[in-house]
Amino acid sequence: MFDFEKLTAYHEIRSLNRLILPELFKLNGKNPYLVDQMKRSSLSTSLNLAEGVGRSTGPDKKQFYIRARSSIFETVAILHAMEDLGIWEKDFCAEIYLRLEKISKLILGMIRALKLHKTTL
Repeated sequence: MFDFEKLTAYHEIRSLNRLILPELFKLNGKNPYLVDQMKRSSLSTSLNLAEGVGRSTGPDKKQFYIRARSSIFETVAILHAMEDLGIWEKDFCAEIYLRLEKISKLILGMIRALKLHKTTL
């Protein structure tokens, strides 16, 4: 097992992607820009999280964790646009939003933990 697979944040974003991605693939041709950006931002979170765990120093890890969290923020902004345009229902968007908020907090905790240790991990 890889170290990133042990992270709660990784499992949470993976679970969320299992919910989001099939719904995005169902949107054939509906606002392809937003659909593509949502795919990219949601996947970017898990990819940056995994890459950050693979880094050997705290500052390197932190950089990728910050990128992962930034992708969460991007996903939220896209989610708002999709809700505003009526692409996804309000209740579905609310569920996704709450899950993104939880993941963001988990990643923020990881960033703060690195600041406390300030050592090579």
